[in-house]
Amino acid sequence: MKKQFLEVGEIVAVHGLRGDMRLYPWCDPGDVERSVRMYMDPNGEQEYRVVYAKPHKNVYLVKLKGIDKPEEARKYIGKILYMNRDDIPMEEGDYFIQDIIGLRVVDGEGRVYGEVSDVASTGANDIYCVRGEDNKETWIPAIVQVIDKVDIDGGVLSITPMKGLFDDED
Repeated sequence: MKKQFLEVGEIVAVHGLRGDMRLYPWCDPGDVERSVRMYMDPNGEQEYRVVYAKPHKNVYLVKLKGIDKPEEARKYIGKILYMNRDDIPMEEGDYFIQDIIGLRVVDGEGRVYGEVSDVASTGANDIYCVRGEDNKETWIPAIVQVIDKVDIDGGVLSITPMKGLFDDED
């Protein structure tokens, strides 16, 4: 089931004198930059307008309307920011990372390989960590040669494993 409010990342520090906060992103960086509203709770009850969100080293500097002093921003350190999935337009075939994590990974013959436990970006393409029942992790590339179908609502990621990707492949 898709969550309406998705984790953006964690506030890790205050920056400067205007109430800017350093946000360590847990989602696609583009989603941070495109967010117009962020929330301090997973139910969307504490809403803040985003004045700006811009990359700064390995974090984002986020300025939320109404938080104008470092003293005000400091009380949010360690808090998680959320975004409403409806605020981020998605094209056909694009998914939020949080929607991919937890999908059951199967092939066309019905073999179950495990479930997606992590997603990493390499620049060229994403790679998905598939954790099997034995807790063994296998990283698979998110490319058309491997990924056949992504069924978020059904909770299934259908694949055609590349030769040698899983140990028992010939």
